[in-house]
Amino acid sequence: MNLAFSTGVRRYPSGRLGQAFKLYAVLVAAYTIWAAAFSTWDVLSRTIVFLSMMLVLVFPLIGHSERARADRPLVTDWLLAALAFASLVFFVSEVDAIGQRMSLFDPLPPSYWFFGSAILLMSLEAARRTVGLGLTTIVVLFVAYNLFGHLLAGPLTHGHITPGHFLDLMVFTTDGLFGAPVQVTATYAFLFVLFGTLLERAGGGEFFFDFAAIFAGRRPGGPAKVAVFSSGLFGMVSGSPTSDVVTTGSVTIPIMKRLGYSPRLAAGVEVAASTGGSILPPVMGSAVFIMVEFTGIPYVEIAVAALVPAIIYYVGIYVQVHLRSLKLGLRGLPEEQIPELAPTLKRGFLFLVPLVTLVGALWAGYTPTFVALFGAASVVAVWALRWRTFSLRALYDGAAQTTFNMVAVTGACAAAGMVIGGITMTGLAGKVSDLIALLAGSNLLLTLVIGGALTILLGMGMPTPAAYALAAALVAPTLIRDFGVPAIQAHLFLLYFAVLSAMTPPVAVAAYAAAAIADDNPMAIAFVACNLAVSAFLLPFTFIYDPGLMLIGGPAAIAGSIVSVLLAVVLISVAKEGYAHRPLGPVTRTLCALAGLAYLVPNLYSLIYGTVLLAAALVSLRWSQPGTAGADKAEAALR
Repeated sequence: MNLAFSTGVRRYPSGRLGQAFKLYAVLVAAYTIWAAAFSTWDVLSRTIVFLSMMLVLVFPLIGHSERARADRPLVTDWLLAALAFASLVFFVSEVDAIGQRMSLFDPLPPSYWFFGSAILLMSLEAARRTVGLGLTTIVVLFVAYNLFGHLLAGPLTHGHITPGHFLDLMVFTTDGLFGAPVQVTATYAFLFVLFGTLLERAGGGEFFFDFAAIFAGRRPGGPAKVAVFSSGLFGMVSGSPTSDVVTTGSVTIPIMKRLGYSPRLAAGVEVAASTGGSILPPVMGSAVFIMVEFTGIPYVEIAVAALVPAIIYYVGIYVQVHLRSLKLGLRGLPEEQIPELAPTLKRGFLFLVPLVTLVGALWAGYTPTFVALFGAASVVAVWALRWRTFSLRALYDGAAQTTFNMVAVTGACAAAGMVIGGITMTGLAGKVSDLIALLAGSNLLLTLVIGGALTILLGMGMPTPAAYALAAALVAPTLIRDFGVPAIQAHLFLLYFAVLSAMTPPVAVAAYAAAAIADDNPMAIAFVACNLAVSAFLLPFTFIYDPGLMLIGGPAAIAGSIVSVLLAVVLISVAKEGYAHRPLGPVTRTLCALAGLAYLVPNLYSLIYGTVLLAAALVSLRWSQPGTAGADKAEAALR
């Protein structure tokens, strides 16, 4: 037995049992494709069947605790898997009846009580095994609040919800367990992960790395810049920080270490760059598809709005990597390791076809489900044309890996669905909005700070899609209703912070993936990554106040917004690194930081202040002595 993938699957059997698991995983992938493209079942029935199929895999593959033997599922694991399979058979046999019954009017038969309760409890146990006690505890508290909250006094009380009422709405409607998070996992998210997995197996990751090395490899800090470019290119189609770290980091981190980068810095660069892939169109991450369901905003509109902030995110990382490389004297890749452009394009230009297919399908107005299907089909076609690397076995393995990759995400999203269902049933979202309003008053900035901090806090205990889903249910109504923030800006704000939680200590899942490759402390790696992406934590506030950054408004306003924010990011990066051709003194760094913050504020007075501060920083740079105090200590910390 061994670890299959760093996705939460802890045991992946070899031999006949492993082949049986793999065959079942391929059947799950085949069902998902069929359900998305050809099924006439209603969305509730399709989602119930998908979750039941995934639960069959959860219990044998993920131990009941970290101490459970990775090579021997317990009898209870097999019993739970058998119960999940029995639930699958039951729900398939009851598809028509479930679709026709009227919730809260038609009584629940005993079989519905049994299998409805079973799938709720199994989903709770799946969440505990896949993402730990943090999210599971939240779900248990919400279930208790649903059933007993009517006994509370004060503003948190709600009407009496009977167990039958709770089970009916939670399991047999799309307002609970089978709400937006699991629906998205069963459709867009699964299919886009399939797209990214097949592209990587076909050789797309290697092509993106080589392409990035051609343009960035020779410059100071070349390997780190290659990591930034290649992680962005691959991340925009994989949509997962962890898989991006594992795929591109397995190449870039060892190269950086070999050329003098400390393991901590090498892994931090990779984590910061990989995290941005989840906000970079055309694919972005699975959380954005939950945003589509929540807001009703077309995916292409969200992708267009997210494009410029995502590019600026990478500009900030690139500038900091460049300055830090100059400061530490880190060199580029050796000439013999830099591929030539013509052979690289000849060998891999076909990998651009799936990206063109995705963008074309988006602009043609197809739903995200069909965009993902077209993209996956184009990958298979390109892969088949590169017949030396293609085989039906490789395609089979790619489909199985996709299912295994989705096991942990499915468990987390099922739990998030239960929480959101509880929020809807009790009207808790309005109460949380009132609490935020009590803390922040009418101050939008303070409300945003609370909302961003809450989203990162949620992300410390659950994957990005689940963190975003809960933040969207709890915080977005306040921003939209009380402050009039447009839905696309409010939800993208929360999406950004949910994504950033993947590299924010103390639970930085992307940093843990990089730590295994770099052989260093994951928390130290996470702090380095956050330092390199410091501008990313300011960007969401900017596009709340300045919609021009999301390509909303006239051409002149949009251009002014982009230039101003780009200048701000560069200045903040200079201040953070304390270097611009030579080390900077504290006065110059402070002036640069203040000028950058001023350029982030979209009004004329702030632009004037920023320009004055920038001029003062340039004068200070011209006449001041280089800042050398503590340089050795700082350099050691940066490495």
